[in-house]
Amino acid sequence: MSDSQLRIRDTSADQSPLTTREKLLRAAREVFAEHGLAHTRISDIAARSGVNRERVYGYFGSKEGLFDAVVNDALDELAEAVPLTAGEDLVQYVDRVHEFHRLHPQLLRLLLWEALHYRTEPLPGEADRQVRYREKVKALEQSLGAAEGRLQAAPTLFILIGLAAWPSVVPQLARLILGADESENPEIMRQHVLSFAEAALRTDAPEPKA
Repeated sequence: MSDSQLRIRDTSADQSPLTTREKLLRAAREVFAEHGLAHTRISDIAARSGVNRERVYGYFGSKEGLFDAVVNDALDELAEAVPLTAGEDLVQYVDRVHEFHRLHPQLLRLLLWEALHYRTEPLPGEADRQVRYREKVKALEQSLGAAEGRLQAAPTLFILIGLAAWPSVVPQLARLILGADESENPEIMRQHVLSFAEAALRTDAPEPKA
């Protein structure tokens, strides 16, 4: 097991009894990840959770409200499992994000469904979500070190997250380009991602041309 896997907290081992709200969130995450917001019915979530459908409206107000809560709950898990702290080794951060998404693909599926549903419309709770990333950008600014002169923190964060997550977003594209032997071997794919991150972040890399 890699160091990055050891640093990702395994929530599946938590055996404490679930509250009604937690049961709904867990079932909704599974159903939304499988079918998306538009094609999910509240009755499907109620059936999977074993909770009366009226409780969904009591807790979350609407299907959209439940979806937003599910996405934020999944983002909270990511933030807890893979924090970005000031001064952190950014290649290790990419490694941990990559491993998190490989082991927990539901968040990426939810974000893809969210993008398809809302497209360019403002997201529910968008301002609060932006705060999460502003904090990461501030931490990244302190982690860039000597590379700060040629890399801007906000676009660098966006690209690093994309680099780490992309193999889990489109595994079929990885298979078509790399072949099954490489794309389906987690350690080989991980090394491809880390090698690129190391090359992009090294302090002797040339300045990008305008």
